[in-house]
Amino acid sequence: MAGDPAARGLADDCAVLEFGGEALVLTHDTMVEGVHFLSQQSAEDVAWKLVASNMSDLAAKGAEPIGVLLSYQLGPDDAAFLRGLQDALTHYGAALLGGDTVSASGPRTFGLTAIGKATHRPVPARSGARPGDRVWITGPVGRAMLGLDALRSGNGDSTFYRRGQALLKEGQELAPLVTAMMDVSDGVLLDAKRLADASGMTIDLTRKAIPIAAPEERRDEALSWGEDYELLFTTSPGAVLPIAAHPIGTVCERVENALLLDGSAPPERLGYEHN
Repeated sequence: MAGDPAARGLADDCAVLEFGGEALVLTHDTMVEGVHFLSQQSAEDVAWKLVASNMSDLAAKGAEPIGVLLSYQLGPDDAAFLRGLQDALTHYGAALLGGDTVSASGPRTFGLTAIGKATHRPVPARSGARPGDRVWITGPVGRAMLGLDALRSGNGDSTFYRRGQALLKEGQELAPLVTAMMDVSDGVLLDAKRLADASGMTIDLTRKAIPIAAPEERRDEALSWGEDYELLFTTSPGAVLPIAAHPIGTVCERVENALLLDGSAPPERLGYEHN
């Protein structure tokens, strides 16, 4: 199943399709009402989030966006959704290339396939981390968590939940340097474990070194919260980064646990699991 090399064993953020002298980077995300967004949430913000989550996958490959295909369930707020879609596509420099619409009852479901072009070969993967590599993250986690709190309460800044930013430029700058890279979509602990598993390594994170946007008493919650779209990556020990980033751990030979936190087994819940 999925034996084509382009699928990367279904263990990466994207498929990478090599042809001629280019590499297409392909990714697809689905969002379900009540699971990935609130029923009362603005349709413009839902459209933005759908695009941004896919663009973040392209960022983890250092890819340049080309366009998207949209699967859309019709509803009462189609015009607002299209406004948000246009805003997001303009922001990220991607074109709407086509897709499909459907009428259905029940919670609404949207899907988006994003197509990008690699800016560096080989295209970064989750699977390249090596013993001795340093582990980095581009910025703090927990901002989307606080944004959702603000959206639900009606108090505070909900921007980072409603309109998260994919780090395309940063991904392109890092692509020639990293040994492995992915975006933080389901929690930094869970995603670090996924990177370690894909590489056949163990990653040991320093808990207090991981930057958080939340109060310190919510650190554990922030470490297991996703949708911040930060880039998690590994480099050789002496690498000089082209952007600002935070060193948060090291890669070592595989032991019993793929992920360690301060040298010990991590908590049972690492992040958001898709059941």
